[in-house]
Amino acid sequence: MTTPPSATPPPSDARTPAAPRSGPRPAPWVRTRLRAAPLGTLLAAALAFVAVLLAAALPRAQDRGADQALRSFLNDSGSSRTSLQATAPAPASGQSAQALDQTLKSLLARTGNTFRVEAEKVVHGTRTNKRQPLMNPELSRPHGLPPEMSLLYVQQAQDHVKLVEGRWPSGAPRPAGGAAYEPPLQVAISQQAAETIGARVGSVLASAALVDGTPSVEVVGLFSVRDETEDFWVGMDCLPRACKKFVGESYLWEADALIGAGDLDRMDLWGHDAQDFWRLPVDVDRLRADRLGATKKEIASYVAGPTAATLSFDTRRERLRTTSWLPELFEQAHERRQAAAPLALIGPAGVGGVAFVVLCLAGALAADRRDAELRLLLARGGSRSAIVGRLLGEGAVTVLPAAAAATGLALLLLPTPRLAPALLSAATVALLALLAFPVRAAVLLTPARPAGRWRRPVAELLVLAATAAAVLEVRRRGVAPAGSDPDPLLVASPLLLALCGALLLARVQPVVTGWFARMAGRRSGLVGFLGLVRAARGSGARGAGSSGPSVLPMVALLLAITTGGFGAAVLQSVESNRLGVARLTVGGDAAISAFGKAILPDGLAKAAGELPGVRTSVPLWIDHDSALVGTVQRSSQVNLIVVEPAAYAELSRVLGCGSFDPALLATGGGQSADAPVPALFSSGVARLGGSGTFTVQPGNGGEVRVRGAAVVDCTPAVPAADAATVVLPADRATALIGGSDRPNRWFGLGPVDGDRLRALVRSALSPDSATPAASASPVASATPAAPAPGTQPADEVYPVRTSADAVAELGADPLQRSAERLFWASVAGAAGFALLAVLLTLMRTVPERAALLARLRTMGLRRRQGVALILAETLPQTLAAALGGALVAGAAVALLGPAMDLSTLVGASVPTGVRLTAGPVLTQALGLAALVAAAVLVEAATSGRRQITTELRAGDQR
Repeated sequence: MTTPPSATPPPSDARTPAAPRSGPRPAPWVRTRLRAAPLGTLLAAALAFVAVLLAAALPRAQDRGADQALRSFLNDSGSSRTSLQATAPAPASGQSAQALDQTLKSLLARTGNTFRVEAEKVVHGTRTNKRQPLMNPELSRPHGLPPEMSLLYVQQAQDHVKLVEGRWPSGAPRPAGGAAYEPPLQVAISQQAAETIGARVGSVLASAALVDGTPSVEVVGLFSVRDETEDFWVGMDCLPRACKKFVGESYLWEADALIGAGDLDRMDLWGHDAQDFWRLPVDVDRLRADRLGATKKEIASYVAGPTAATLSFDTRRERLRTTSWLPELFEQAHERRQAAAPLALIGPAGVGGVAFVVLCLAGALAADRRDAELRLLLARGGSRSAIVGRLLGEGAVTVLPAAAAATGLALLLLPTPRLAPALLSAATVALLALLAFPVRAAVLLTPARPAGRWRRPVAELLVLAATAAAVLEVRRRGVAPAGSDPDPLLVASPLLLALCGALLLARVQPVVTGWFARMAGRRSGLVGFLGLVRAARGSGARGAGSSGPSVLPMVALLLAITTGGFGAAVLQSVESNRLGVARLTVGGDAAISAFGKAILPDGLAKAAGELPGVRTSVPLWIDHDSALVGTVQRSSQVNLIVVEPAAYAELSRVLGCGSFDPALLATGGGQSADAPVPALFSSGVARLGGSGTFTVQPGNGGEVRVRGAAVVDCTPAVPAADAATVVLPADRATALIGGSDRPNRWFGLGPVDGDRLRALVRSALSPDSATPAASASPVASATPAAPAPGTQPADEVYPVRTSADAVAELGADPLQRSAERLFWASVAGAAGFALLAVLLTLMRTVPERAALLARLRTMGLRRRQGVALILAETLPQTLAAALGGALVAGAAVALLGPAMDLSTLVGASVPTGVRLTAGPVLTQALGLAALVAAAVLVEAATSGRRQITTELRAGDQR
């Protein structure tokens, strides 16, 4: 019988398959552990997501703020200062539009690495260097001086003007005629300039006859300019319209004209010298603050360096010169960024420190929760490295996806060109979140060593030494030393102070809480005593020992309160200084001025003083053309002010500008009519020298004998430090100085509505309410009720200024707004992390606290008493942290504040230093303490009942 192939026995050397293993396969470790605690897994992923999101977002927000501030600063500087200005003498022969374009291509070819030129906004051409007088008798000759003209060829001119009459100059070269320098050069002139000087289409304008002769020009076209404010016309002011040129007290007209490309080769004959020019506007919207140094070097090379030498060789123009204000502007921008860096860095440093504490606390609490499990694994033969490796696997599955999602979201929400800082920061925080739990577990599983009591004091002394060094360096050099970037140690000095305060508070708080617990123990109630005892020994402490409360939540709270309070004090000082500068600039909270020697309309100052919000009304008369006779210089020009002394003294006191006693300017009724008038002298007058009495000669005539009653260093009406000012009391001065009873200035104190004040000025100038003063004023009588377009508005005849408007102008810098927004965002993040630290600690003690409350419930403890017990246990540490944080923040302001320069944040030059005020510090401390207390109360009210019910059903399983 034949054996089928399928039944053929296997070869002798073939291996017999192993029998399948019996029993179920072990479940994967990571999946099992993550499923065992889904809520903890989600919370760990959420914490990592938020921390990494902030870590990746803060550097990008800083980059965006710095770029926006740089671009705004450069845009405000004007296109003429942000352009590369290249010039070269026009070639003696062969001048053409093609030669200009070829040079432009060479100039543009050397840009584009770190900066880019806006090619569509380039302006280039040729201009004559000297204006020639036009001798035609029919032209306008004010004061008998003939108008002058220079010629320009601008390649892009036709795109920015509109031809209204005639034609454009010829673009093709024309052969010269029989006579020398004939035919005339063809030009186009603006319609407004032609009307001003008296030219028209067809006019042949001749210049003064010279030895070598100058060709005449023929006006072949008139054009109008679409927009005179366009950047294209920068440096060509006399092309859109004629300009006035003053010669002594006389003036003449200057009007420039455009020629065509056909006359370029003869253009230099007009001014006997011509110059080619190329204005290359740099695209400031593409500049980056992080590459500012490289951009500065490249532009410096373009202006005077290897690039400039290469350009001269490539263009065959040995005298090609390039100038630019950009290097100086870049240096100013860098200095501004350095000055604003402390506030912009203190907030992120604070939230970074609090986040670090929270991540460490989360790792420590997780290791504490799983301590029994880990020790069991170690006892059953597991090695520390294997256990830590498994914990790393758990963390990788939880942390890494959350970190990747957070980083991607930050990159999407805050687009910036630079990726490295955000990625590095996100990777650092993700690594910390990943390693916090395994490292803590490795420490717990390490065999115990003999306790070294010297370790903690030595660590605390090291922190104290680092803090003292940082504070001394800040006092000596400042937070941001001039000419260098902020030192990280100096920026972290508030955090080091907070850490020192936390370490000190960690030692003091248990002792003080224990005293309060002993005092509560003498009372009949149990809740306060039990809560304070648990707060003193530390919630969740195992065994009968006194481990003390956890230091990490207190450190987090102190870091948040200290950085928030310190930064809020800085911003409060910025706002206070900004208001002071604005008030000095305006002269009060509101001001109305009159131009020249005009006076305010009758009743306007009185009506302004009656507006809602006006606390102090100060009308005054000021003359800037007065003379003071009797000084060392015999006669000196001074500012003469006639004002009511009491109101002016109140204005000086509020503004902090030359406070004085109004009684010094009092004039008693018993004084003779020829007695000198008491006067208040500014320090500028005191420097002029002289003694005794002086004679003041007002600009409108007359004389007044005055005697110095006091010297002040500042006066609100003329706050300049070097101004020479004499202040006279109104009661006697108005009788001696003609017209001084009619004020030409008004200052007010109080929250004055600027719009209402301007409406009051307009109503005073309207024809229906015309007063004798208004009709007598040539300025007021010439003002129409509804001004025509382009004329001065009625309310600007007497300009109105308010301190609120001035404050808004000072605070409009994007650099300031970016630093403030970043700081407040960081404060909010730090407060959130500090609250999370408290909640994490609270959640860790829930099982033990629930067991305690369950036992006490069986003995008659009411629900309200249980909530009170939780608050008594938790709030001592919170209140201690709030009080300690407020004290540390105040100490930080006192120690570090004098070294901070706030001029850049204020928007004007102010004295160095931060003023310590209780309001901002207490707001941060009490606000965070109230937030934590509310969160603890909500947690106790919501989760306590469920946990207690579970304990009562199941009993204590620990």
